This record gives sequence, structure tokens and C-alpha cells, in this order.
Amino acid sequence: MRALLVLGLLLAVLGTAGQARAVGYRYWSFWDRDSAGGTWVYATQGPSTARPADGDVQGFRFSVSEDSKHSAKPRGESGFAAICAKTPAREGAKRVALVLDFGTAEDAPSGSTPPDPSPRTVCARVDEDATTADALAAVAKPLRYDTNALLCAIAGYPRTGCGEAVSDDTGSGESPGASPPPRAASEPGNGDGSGNGDGDGDGGPSVGLLTGIAAVAVLGAAATWQARRRRG
Repeated sequence: MRALLVLGLLLAVLGTAGQARAVGYRYWSFWDRDSAGGTWVYATQGPSTARPADGDVQGFRFSVSEDSKHSAKPRGESGFAAICAKTPAREGAKRVALVLDFGTAEDAPSGSTPPDPSPRTVCARVDEDATTADALAAVAKPLRYDTNALLCAIAGYPRTGCGEAVSDDTGSGESPGASPPPRAASEPGNGDGSGNGDGDGDGGPSVGLLTGIAAVAVLGAAATWQARRRRG
């Protein structure tokens, strides 16, 4: 009976610790619009290394997500023709359609509100060799970066914070020590083009998990000692 009780306590602690480890990240993700299918594809380069062609559509979405596989895509169906209809072509320049999705109130940092409830679409006309970061700077200032060149804010949103970890259950609450958000898609200084950056943060057992196991072990030892004492 006591063995079953100890086993139940162990499973409960393991379950709680597993939930505590699950985190998401609040950040701007970077996307490419597939011209053939019209779908959003998670970018495999950072904005400062990606060099879009004339007629490309690219998007940014601010949200809380666990990794690139679960990241929220930019909303809206506007294509290049609609976004850049009022921006004529010019020799020696290219036009890049940008979709800026500031996300929902649920994804906003505490005390903040998305500046636009719907995605903002803008057409950037830039030099032919310009990067996505150049196009973004031309139409969506002020931009904010952290010391590691991670894109933190577009058009001044959000005013504070940058890729911080948040608890998975509430969507808020900083979780220090977690891995950074996907960097291949959101870091303008990343030039490896690897497209990785799931941000799982699998670095071995968490402190909470080890503490829970130790606590259950102590309870089990105490129960065993007490049972032997009664039999003796």
C-alpha cells in the first residue's frame, strides 16, 4: 500500500515538473509567401541575409509559440498585386510586399496592446541588392534589436522585451534559463541559413524535476523506516 502511495506521488511530481518545463517564447517570427500555393512558409534565413526578389511577399508575426513548427503564421490573404498596387516599379529598384501582423491581445506583453488588430500591409521599394531587413527599415520604423541582433520590435512594438520565455499554461510569466526563440527566422544577424532553432531547451532534467524526485525519495524512505519500526 505504501509502495503504491509513493509511486503515485512520484508520478504526480513528474507530471507537474513536466508541465513546468513546457515554455513558449514571445517574439517576431519571419515568413515567406509561397508564390505557387499562396501559403506561408517559415523563413530559413534571417532578415539581414535574405534578399527577396521583386514581387516577393514576406511576413512577420508577433506571437507566443513553442517553436517554429507551432509558430503562428501572419494572417490575411493579400498578395503582391494588392499590396504594391500604388507603388510603381522603378528602374534599379525592387518592390517587396510586407505583411506585419502584430498578433493578438493574448500574445501581447503585460500592459501592452497590439497597435493594429488586423495585419498591416506595406510595399517597400528598395535597391535591387537590399535585404529584407533593409525593406523593413524603409517602411516600419522604429525597429529595435537586442545586443545579439535579435529583432525585438517592429514599428515600435512591443516597447520592451525581446524573445523572452513565458510559461506555457498562462502565456505570461518569465521563465529564466530557457533556450532562446528560433534565431534562424528572427535574428537579422544570422547568416547560416540553417533554418533550425526549435528552441526546445532540452538541457537535461530541470531543477524542479530533480527536487521532486528527491522529495519523493525522502517520503519513500520515511515510510519504509516507519513500517520496519512498527514491525520491530
